[in-house]
Amino acid sequence: MDMRATRTKRKPKAEMNVVPYIDVMLVLLVIFMVTAPMMTQGVQIELPKVAAEALEPDNPASIVTVSVEASGGYHWNLGENVETDSYEHTTATLDDLTRELSAVTSTQPDTQVFIRADAAAGYGLVVAAMAALQQAGITQLGLITEAP
Repeated sequence: MDMRATRTKRKPKAEMNVVPYIDVMLVLLVIFMVTAPMMTQGVQIELPKVAAEALEPDNPASIVTVSVEASGGYHWNLGENVETDSYEHTTATLDDLTRELSAVTSTQPDTQVFIRADAAAGYGLVVAAMAALQQAGITQLGLITEAP
């Protein structure tokens, strides 16, 4: 009797052990989860808090053009198109502006108001004007810009 005959022949296994790869993947996942919040960068700013909503464009019968100066003064004009050359009305405070424009829009409800602001005017001045006009019942607001 031969000893080789009693031994069974084993074929080599052709399987791949994936456990080390799973371990490496989990370690990399933990590293990325820990370092991702540290990589976000930004500038802390305090935005004005106002109640505003998106508006759909209309074809108004009359247009009010409001200009906001860098010093905080307001000028406005009522007409059939956007008028930026001269202004008929000047107000010093936002309350006066909203009172006068809400009187205009109460008689002509389809009036659209366009706001154009000086480039040096603060963001807060413009957004405060928009919010005050919307709270006064003026729902059709737009912004005027110039092409560079």
